[in-house]
Amino acid sequence: MKWNGWGYSDSRFLFNKKGQAEFTGRRYRLSGMVLPSLKDWFESTFGASLQHKSPATATLNASAVPFPSLNEAFLQDLKSTGIPFSHEAEDRVFRAHGHCLHEIFALREGKFGRVPDLVVWPNCHEDVVKTVDLACRHNVCLIPYGGGTSVSSALECPPDETRCIVSLDTSQMLNESGYCTGHEPDSMEFSSLGGWVATRASGMKKNVYGNIEDLVVHIKMVCPRGVVEKSCQGPRVSIGPDIHHFIMGSEGTLGVVTEVTIKIRPMPEYQKYGSVVFPNFEQGVACLREVAKQRCAPASIRLMDNAQFQFGHALKPQVSSIFTSFLDGLKKFYITKFKGFDPHHLCVATLLFEGDRERVLQHEKQVYDIAAKFGGLAAGEDNGQRGYMLTFVIAYLRDLGMDYYVIGESFETSVPWDRVLDLCRNVKERIVRECRERGVQFPPLATCRVTQTYDAGACVYFYFAFNYRGLADPVNIYGRVEHAAREEILANGGSLSHHHGVGKLRKHWMPESISDVGIGMLKSVKEYVDPDNIFGSRNLL
Repeated sequence: MKWNGWGYSDSRFLFNKKGQAEFTGRRYRLSGMVLPSLKDWFESTFGASLQHKSPATATLNASAVPFPSLNEAFLQDLKSTGIPFSHEAEDRVFRAHGHCLHEIFALREGKFGRVPDLVVWPNCHEDVVKTVDLACRHNVCLIPYGGGTSVSSALECPPDETRCIVSLDTSQMLNESGYCTGHEPDSMEFSSLGGWVATRASGMKKNVYGNIEDLVVHIKMVCPRGVVEKSCQGPRVSIGPDIHHFIMGSEGTLGVVTEVTIKIRPMPEYQKYGSVVFPNFEQGVACLREVAKQRCAPASIRLMDNAQFQFGHALKPQVSSIFTSFLDGLKKFYITKFKGFDPHHLCVATLLFEGDRERVLQHEKQVYDIAAKFGGLAAGEDNGQRGYMLTFVIAYLRDLGMDYYVIGESFETSVPWDRVLDLCRNVKERIVRECRERGVQFPPLATCRVTQTYDAGACVYFYFAFNYRGLADPVNIYGRVEHAAREEILANGGSLSHHHGVGKLRKHWMPESISDVGIGMLKSVKEYVDPDNIFGSRNLL
């Protein structure tokens, strides 16, 4: 795994000696392929140049990492338990951050703030109970760590924390089995089940399988007051407020999740990908709303705006034959010339159907019939499959951009259907305006997609990036623009977060989001289960 970027060390985008983009490694369908259009898109979109490089620090300099501030009494008692631990610089740095832009930017420059003093790897629930008991006895600060994919500053150590900080890494507690949960967040490869619960996560296939709150049957959490769990695993109970909802979304502030029972299903018998091209984003959104209204959404349905469609097209691998190239050209001619779609306004929805074969085929026809009513044209399985698989490699692109003075990030929201179009338009316009007013010298990329649909609304995901050459403090400017974009989201009826969570990055808006009384309720729970703030990440509150 990379210590200062996303994902596996052998997988990365780069521009080769011929100036062509390629994706290294052998882990993904895109691995080893040349992407002939990416360079031109990258340079024209951002005003970037392959001659202007901003490489990352290649190796971690352990001597630059702050020396650990260890609680010796805690350490001696921990040794007696036999639970594995480390205070090596590499282990500590790896668990000191998530994947917010400012976190990765600092690591690339070899800069380290406050990092955990110790990393502990419990193997089971009992190990966690022992560790929490010792932390309470010796007043040690604990920060749970799952997969490290947080994009809310949730894993950052509070810089003024004077106690010994212990990263409680639960990654060794996973028991694998051959079933399907259907819960597939974009970070699925690296995130953890405990992390999904702690952040109230959502997955790409939630239309069939549900969000994490729909999948959870039972949770066990260790907190300083003891162990929290229900006595019954019945499918539904009426025993007051659901304690699972105190745990889900608690973001490591109350305790650490040690056991989760979730619903499982057999692996789907049949999968089929698809895609639909619409003349414009408005028609696409109207189609998705109708699909949601008729409650016939496939496992995954995602609608990209035109800028994101152009982006996805730039990631298309080099075709292997003249015949394939000819067919691609024919499809483009049919859509743009014969059907009259404007290539600068059209948008594409990617689809994934799962289930038994007969039902999938019936479902597919129903969705395509609805799409046709909104001007949609079937655009083939290949585009759908490629769009779905790009989900797992797109995070690697930020590292490529940062090699050439381009910084970017994604953020999301949920919004009622009647506000989707206004919110998408206003947020993108606000990003462009803020960049211009703050001295960004090159036009930014501001693009969005609708990723999940509900009866009452949808999740909207934004990508935002710009070329920061000429800026003295690009991370600060980026943060200010993102802050303004979030203000715009809230002003347009969007939520603070659909599935990324709050962490420390967005807690400024929590009183506005849940009311002062709501904040008081959360504080009361925190004060009861963790009166000494042992779980001291300072997320949410």
